[in-house]
Amino acid sequence: MVQQITIENFKSIQSLTLELGRVNVFIGENGSGKSNILEAIAMGSAAAENKLDNEFLSSRGIRVTEPKAMRSGFEKDELVKDIAMRAVIDNFSTDLILKHDNFQYSKWRVVLNGFDLNKGIENIEKVKNIKQALAKHSEVINYDKIAASLELLVNQINLTNNVFNGEIEKFQNFLIYAPENYFLRLFEDEKQIDPLGVKGEGLFKLLSNLNEEKPEQFQKIRENLELIDWFEGFEIPNDLRFTERRIRIKDRFLEEGLAYFDQRSSNEGFLYLLFYFSLFISDYTPKFFAIDNIDNAMNPKLASRLVQQLTQLAKEHDKQVIMTTHNPAVLDGLDLKDDEQRLFVISRNKLGHTKALRITHKPTPEGQEPVRLSEQFLRGYIGGLPKNF
Repeated sequence: MVQQITIENFKSIQSLTLELGRVNVFIGENGSGKSNILEAIAMGSAAAENKLDNEFLSSRGIRVTEPKAMRSGFEKDELVKDIAMRAVIDNFSTDLILKHDNFQYSKWRVVLNGFDLNKGIENIEKVKNIKQALAKHSEVINYDKIAASLELLVNQINLTNNVFNGEIEKFQNFLIYAPENYFLRLFEDEKQIDPLGVKGEGLFKLLSNLNEEKPEQFQKIRENLELIDWFEGFEIPNDLRFTERRIRIKDRFLEEGLAYFDQRSSNEGFLYLLFYFSLFISDYTPKFFAIDNIDNAMNPKLASRLVQQLTQLAKEHDKQVIMTTHNPAVLDGLDLKDDEQRLFVISRNKLGHTKALRITHKPTPEGQEPVRLSEQFLRGYIGGLPKNF
């Protein structure tokens, strides 16, 4: 699990360290930097795979802009400084430095634990070329020793890459999911990210695969959807044409014979729940990810209950998640007595830097009624509310 993240010089973040749990909820003002934190982690995840071209960043849910605008702009000289991150994963510390010269069409360069990934790839190619050239001149003195040394160098470079990749695999696949009604209702096939795109692409294909290959997970998704009062079940019809993508959904209140409809006629909340439960239950989806605006299309009480249910699923399926919200009802789904569940109030200090304050459980004083987290937030006890009006 990712235990700690440190971010420096990224958008509104000057310097920030987060101690993460299994389920993490961010709440705060609009523009406080909640999404910037998620994007910084996604940027670091892409850097760990050395995939920093714009199309890779966009597909992870990052709002791509000019490289200098990806840095903090609190001082002019910071626009040319490197972006730095540290991730502690299962007690293994990984340092990332992202470099860019701000020139048009230049590429990001990544230094991972002091190892320049770009140069490492270049060096492997150079060594291979030297070996090929040297093979034509086997009469050279000490040819065998030179060839063996070159081979050792290639192996060391590859081994370094493999060690890093093995330790940070959970971190590398981080995505920022922000599902949209259009894609969930359309059931569009997957795009660049497989099996689930950040807007909900690929959901039908994932459900179809689970239905065929992991029926127990498909059934668990159906069971969790019973959170909705009218829901009685759903299935994937056997009579679908090759290009057709739909599910049959049953409403327990409809008369027999009229009880089924498809995702195009379903309400928006059902589609979001179907997406979230598939994301948390499937073995094919990432182990570490974020959901931006988890409360989207949710009744406040449903949002609270959803967080409780997703927390349980995260534990059962070894998932780690960061959720952002503007709805204080979401907070009531957290149990802060459980150290795996953490709440962070995100704000900006007097200098404009994004900061995160972890809210921990505080016992209710004897003789007083406990105050729900949503009420504490609305009363301004834990911060995160606008102060300028």
